Amino acid sequence: MNRDKSHQIFTAANQLMPGGVNSPARAFGGVGGEPIIIERGEGAYLFDVDGNSYIDYIGSWGPMILGHGNAAVRQALHEAVDQGTSFGAPTERENQLAELIIEVVPSVEKVRLVNSGTEATMSAIRLARGYTGRNKVIKFAGNYHGHVDSLLVAAGSSAATLGVPNSPGVTPGNVADTIVLAYNSVEELTAAFEKHGDELACVIFEPIVGNMGCVVPTPEFLQAIRDLCTKHGTVMLMDEVMTGFRVALGGAQQHFDVTPDLTTLGKILGGGLPIAAYGGKKEIMDHVLPAGEVFQAGTLSGNPLATAAGIATLEILKNTNPYPLLEKLSERLATGLAEAATAAEIPHTLTRVGSMMTLFFNPEKVTCWDQAAKCDTDRFAKFFWGLMNRGVYFPCSQYEALFVSVVHTEEDIDKTIIAAKEALAEL
Repeated sequence: MNRDKSHQIFTAANQLMPGGVNSPARAFGGVGGEPIIIERGEGAYLFDVDGNSYIDYIGSWGPMILGHGNAAVRQALHEAVDQGTSFGAPTERENQLAELIIEVVPSVEKVRLVNSGTEATMSAIRLARGYTGRNKVIKFAGNYHGHVDSLLVAAGSSAATLGVPNSPGVTPGNVADTIVLAYNSVEELTAAFEKHGDELACVIFEPIVGNMGCVVPTPEFLQAIRDLCTKHGTVMLMDEVMTGFRVALGGAQQHFDVTPDLTTLGKILGGGLPIAAYGGKKEIMDHVLPAGEVFQAGTLSGNPLATAAGIATLEILKNTNPYPLLEKLSERLATGLAEAATAAEIPHTLTRVGSMMTLFFNPEKVTCWDQAAKCDTDRFAKFFWGLMNRGVYFPCSQYEALFVSVVHTEEDIDKTIIAAKEALAEL
């Protein structure tokens, strides 16, 4: 494929922005080469500035469950733009979106709208600390909760020790109260509660991990989090920025029938526009200013454009129930990818929950970061470019989940499987 114009634009971008991008996930660092520059999206397809088209399985890293350019979302945005883009004052759309969230997400009784997933997790952790009067937080290796200082932390000398910073600019003090454990380890979680139980403000976790590839919790692990948090008066904080409205209308908590105390939401919530939220039990949420004393604010929180797109998206999901279709399409893709890898004699496993999945270049079932780290990332990079050159756009990292949308067709899926067979055969 000719990508000369993408190259020219990216070369110029490197003189204007660090690494030529505004988010490192876009820089193709995990696969080498240069990112393509997107001109537009339509349905299940992306089109670059050189005129190439790609079947899109990134979906803006999750939000585009309805595909690009959904007519109802576009209409809602046009109506909102005509009325004004930002007021710094309450609007009725904020109520409407909040009502939808509370209606469909099982655990949420009250909600606060913010602007990004990072802001949601940062605010929810502050709220958990303010509510409990405690300082320490448990997170899990391989779970990503945005670029919050206290969560940019790597495990210490043992999995149950306090962590150390894993980014320059994050001080030891920022992460001094963060404990990093292995995902899916009931033993480590139990030991951490035995040691720190009366100091733990919250346990934050992804109910389906999407940032070390798609990794699924065991039922025992989810139950252990719920039971230990209840026993010790610790807030169970489920980060559903990625899984919310994706694996079920009510998110992973509906899918797994687990009730957290607080939930963070984003991505699909905004229908492609920047918005996020945190919500949960009324008794906890009423500690947020101005009802309570935990400070959190945002000039653009609940802005008219994002709430309009979010309302349109959630109403479509609620009223049309696309999840059986998503399941059918996703199963077809997952089966085809696994069969293609087997035929090519490529060591692999595939993990899928609903319309999110990852083909791991690793023969071991991936249940935690230590296993994910064994993936053959060089082989994945070659596979990625083999797909790109055949018009299929997968996530540019072994450690990101791919997403199927309601506008993918069986023909799109079959084209993808054929491309995967050819790309895998080249390996």
